[in-house]
Amino acid sequence: NDREIVLTAVTHDGCAFEYANEELNNDREIVLAAVTDNGWALQFASQELRNDREIVLTAVTHDGCAFEYANEELNNDREIVLAAVTDNGWALQFASQELRNDREIVL
Repeated sequence: NDREIVLTAVTHDGCAFEYANEELNNDREIVLAAVTDNGWALQFASQELRNDREIVLTAVTHDGCAFEYANEELNNDREIVLAAVTDNGWALQFASQELRNDREIVL
């Protein structure tokens, strides 16, 4: 539960965020540190932070498939979708239909 210990842990291994106290899943600094190390850590963030554009963009830049855990409101965000599919083409399945049909994103 000690915030500083968790921050240090997720900075070195973003997956450690899975074991953090639930109270910390809405701590922006901790979540950002976790997804910077490992985009998959996004799945353990609060719903509010899964809708935070900077956090999601950071996560998908490091692991495109982390887009699966982003709030649906961001599935039509061109920059986020482009970053996700650039890292991993499979992330396209989580984009809005409109962006799935976008030539620039698909190519």
